[in-house]
Amino acid sequence: MKILLCYAIFQTSVLFSSAQIMPMTREPYGGNKRASVSEQIGIVKILIIYNRPGVKGREGKIWNTPVPHYGFVDLGHGTTNAAPWRAGANENTTMSFSHPVSIEGKPLPAGAYGFFIALGEEESTIIFSRISTSWGSFYYDSTQDALRVKVKNQRLDRSVEWLKYEFLDETEDGATIALSWERRMIPFRVETDRKALQLEAFRNDFRTTRPYYDFITAADWCIQNNYGLDQALEWMDRAIYFRVMGEKNFRSLSTKANVLVKMNRVDEAKKVMEEALPLGTMTDVHFYARQLLGMKQVDEAFKVFKLNYDKYPNQYTTRVGMGRAYSAKGDYKKALTYMEAALKQAPDEGSKNNAGAMVSKLKEGKDIN
Repeated sequence: MKILLCYAIFQTSVLFSSAQIMPMTREPYGGNKRASVSEQIGIVKILIIYNRPGVKGREGKIWNTPVPHYGFVDLGHGTTNAAPWRAGANENTTMSFSHPVSIEGKPLPAGAYGFFIALGEEESTIIFSRISTSWGSFYYDSTQDALRVKVKNQRLDRSVEWLKYEFLDETEDGATIALSWERRMIPFRVETDRKALQLEAFRNDFRTTRPYYDFITAADWCIQNNYGLDQALEWMDRAIYFRVMGEKNFRSLSTKANVLVKMNRVDEAKKVMEEALPLGTMTDVHFYARQLLGMKQVDEAFKVFKLNYDKYPNQYTTRVGMGRAYSAKGDYKKALTYMEAALKQAPDEGSKNNAGAMVSKLKEGKDIN
């Protein structure tokens, strides 16, 4: 009997030791709220994960107390006797950056960092540590600092009950990250080399076989940002002529022409468009002519609208095109003839309203472009 009892106990212990015990689910310790906030600047993804202590009636008695303390102090626990503030509560506050950034003008490589603050009354030192998995700042190690930067504290007009991080003053290339709690804000600026990072990302993408329209996407970005145009031209030649996935069509050729225009190589662009126009649909050619109008190339736009009309006569789109062409030349009477004809064959209510509005303008002697 004793042997059987011992065997049963042994089997039970083996069962429990081999089983995977899932962690318990419970709310954050100490009544603090767990939170995260993220932002994307260009292709740079920024994620902040933190715990939010509350003021809880301590307004005016928060700063320069045991929590949060000023400077570096011995917390009486862990491996350090010179700990900064954990910039939150509970575990490390962490900040991760998918690509390199600059913090207040100083470079910080991509990565996940433990975030600490050595507080002061007027200014504070923000610290990015390569160690991001510790509890609080009890195990802070200054030799693992990736970056330290001094920043100015700011006083808030209204008290913030629960500590929070937020992104402010966003631009295409950067944002301000601000910690706010009680009546204090500690902000710092994050900037990215947005254009260079995006161009390099495209280059990495194109180190394998890609369809021609991916190159168009990249070239369009270069045109919009007036950046990397030489590279964009190379990509469009690959999109058009490359033996794998290259395709010569209206989109690829017209995009190459747009790159050349942006580079002020207009004559070369015209030659490319002469090759592209026969490959375009009625709608393709119509919107290319409108693009020329937008560039104030009225005579060239007129030629393209006329070419489209001759190929697709008496269509709603081409009649609207000729109306725009004559209007751009100031011949409102001729333009009205085409627009009234277009109005009668409008394919839907939106087109009818649009054509009707242009007819009314022309009757008032106004350009419809």
